[in-house]
Amino acid sequence: MGQIRAGVLLAGFVLSALLLMPVQAVGLKFNLPYAKKLPNRYHKFLCWLIGIKVVTRGKPHDGPCLITANHTSWLDIPILGSLEPSSFVAKSEVAGWPFFGWLAKLQNTVFVERERRTRTAEKRNEIHSRISGGDTLILFPEGTSSDGNRVLPFKSALMSVAQLSIVNSDADREDDLMVQPVSVAYMRLCGLPMGRRFRPYFAWYGDMELFPHLWEAFSMGPIEINVEYHKPVTIREVGNRKALAAYCEDRCRAGLVAALTGRRAAEETEEEAVGEVAMAARKAG
Repeated sequence: MGQIRAGVLLAGFVLSALLLMPVQAVGLKFNLPYAKKLPNRYHKFLCWLIGIKVVTRGKPHDGPCLITANHTSWLDIPILGSLEPSSFVAKSEVAGWPFFGWLAKLQNTVFVERERRTRTAEKRNEIHSRISGGDTLILFPEGTSSDGNRVLPFKSALMSVAQLSIVNSDADREDDLMVQPVSVAYMRLCGLPMGRRFRPYFAWYGDMELFPHLWEAFSMGPIEINVEYHKPVTIREVGNRKALAAYCEDRCRAGLVAALTGRRAAEETEEEAVGEVAMAARKAG
């Protein structure tokens, strides 16, 4: 039964993508309005097709911003992409992948050469330009994916984009660029708690081959994901890019732990967390 399910889902995934790819390509070429919304609708369709139920907590920032999220799997793309119109920041190797590279390009992904630090400023400016133009971009600061049971350290290099302001033409002023941490937790499989045993079946990390992993995930049944939007901040609030990365990492880790354990640290508000990171940055600086 699982193999039949995987075959049907994989066929639906590929065929739907092949049908929409030329439509999106035309929209991007001629800068048509639907080109920004079509990926969001397609990701909603994928979540329905695969059987992904997304439960959200908190509110997304009202306006363009940089979202920083923990990274578990290729499934993070349709999960986060289904919640609001957005694009992603990905490693440059993704652009060369067959099929998935084309999909990434058609969603206006920003490709980053992580091994070439000399290109960081250039990509930072590209990200800033996109957010200034009204886009929401999603960055995975871990730089790789994990097994879904933990959050890896966040890299701060691209956080320097938050040092640049955004021109608000409506109010005739410059605003600080907003950064919002978002935690993603894989919770249930077929209605039952997924647990540490089954979560790695959906996580894609290490040297796993993509298509065999995709087939295995499709064969296992519907899943439930918790996505929590944490307090958005500016670099001015926390001190510097390293402090910003530390704040985002802390919030994503706290959100993941709270979702997986069902326990929340009620004694600490997110405003207090911002203050603690800012104080630590001042002491270090």
